[in-house]
Amino acid sequence: MTTILVVDDEPLIRESLKRLLEKNNFQVELAETVEEASQILGRQACDLILSDLRLPGEPGTHLINQYPDIPIIIMTSYASVSSAVEAMKLGAIDYISKPFDHAELLLMIQRILKEKKLQLENTILKNEVSRNYQVSGMIGNCPKMQEVNKRIHKVAPMDTSVLILGETGTGKELVARAIHEYSQRYESPLISINCAAIAENLIESELFGYNKGAFTGADKDHPGLIEAADGGTLFLDEIGELSLEVQAHLLRVLQEGEVRRVGATQSRRVDIRLIAATHKDLQRMVNEETFRSDLYFRLNVFDIRVPLLKDRGEDIIRLAQYFLQDMARKMAREPVQFSDKALKLFTRYHWPGNIREMQNVIERALILADGNEITDEHMSFFNTKDNSDKAKKITGGEDNLSLDDYLVHFLCVNKHLTETELARQLGISRKTLWEKRSRLNIPKRSK
Repeated sequence: MTTILVVDDEPLIRESLKRLLEKNNFQVELAETVEEASQILGRQACDLILSDLRLPGEPGTHLINQYPDIPIIIMTSYASVSSAVEAMKLGAIDYISKPFDHAELLLMIQRILKEKKLQLENTILKNEVSRNYQVSGMIGNCPKMQEVNKRIHKVAPMDTSVLILGETGTGKELVARAIHEYSQRYESPLISINCAAIAENLIESELFGYNKGAFTGADKDHPGLIEAADGGTLFLDEIGELSLEVQAHLLRVLQEGEVRRVGATQSRRVDIRLIAATHKDLQRMVNEETFRSDLYFRLNVFDIRVPLLKDRGEDIIRLAQYFLQDMARKMAREPVQFSDKALKLFTRYHWPGNIREMQNVIERALILADGNEITDEHMSFFNTKDNSDKAKKITGGEDNLSLDDYLVHFLCVNKHLTETELARQLGISRKTLWEKRSRLNIPKRSK
């Protein structure tokens, strides 16, 4: 239900507005001063503020700077052009003079709330388009992807927490977006957060938000990403990167449906569906006491395991051809195709970086190719006899190798690349590359 905060020091006006708004299906909070309004906003999210201009203490316009994300209508019994202009300059969404017609006020409120909803939907739509992939068009028909699709459709209509498992670059976020699109929350926002991409000292304030003065540089209240997902879906990618302290706060959100900003004394109600993803073994982390068991049980209500690209059979060719045409279109190129030799390389390679690596390889090949055909010579992982000979020497000439074997091979034969270049070609972050080196005991190259 939409919540409106009414701020006025006259009891009769407050109660009159409360009756009017509640009669029209709004939830209403009442305050006499800016200070009291701030206390209410500290514990209760409001969709619109209806405030008198002249109040005891700070004027009603003081709320505009404090809460720039909430539309504010300024009321005044001192109607004048100058006060109206001043309020609008400060950022008031609109202005109404007392005594006002109730029908006029209701129309104003409905218009403002409708505009706010349209702005939110437009922002979400722009974010969706900018991601450049179609959730509903998940590519793949191999048995393992059929199972993924089956589980997506089974769990999507529920509000159940979902844990998506799979190696880096397999498309875990695409699965999360499909779950959201087929859920009852599809019209509300999907907020995606890569926990590994946010610095450890910032993750708490980004997730939970903070109040003005909570720390140096916090010059205004800042809602967190969890609040932004209210009513929708929160997707936490690489959740295994969260510290135990942040895990504890996240558990409270799931158990109590409340979020408390950094530096706040009051909690705020939130309604989110959580989808989490990781390439890590969370059960092992629980055993090692680096991941909370109670949070793990909350997350692992329903899991979906995304297969490695090398295990997807004929889907590999389908995906390669889709990405080739999609990238050619974006580069304004004429239709391009793979040669037979190039396609064979796609099926023989073990793709340690999964789909993300495939996209990088195809994009690079498109840049190198002058004509309308991608050949084996444009495939940078296979384009020299020297690399082929080294591969046979390192792997003993075996074709059916494990993912780790091929990772060892790739790191050994590309010693001339920097760490950043290695990570980019593998389609992974430098942090993930470091973790893989540590796990396989491969020393970092010397400078």
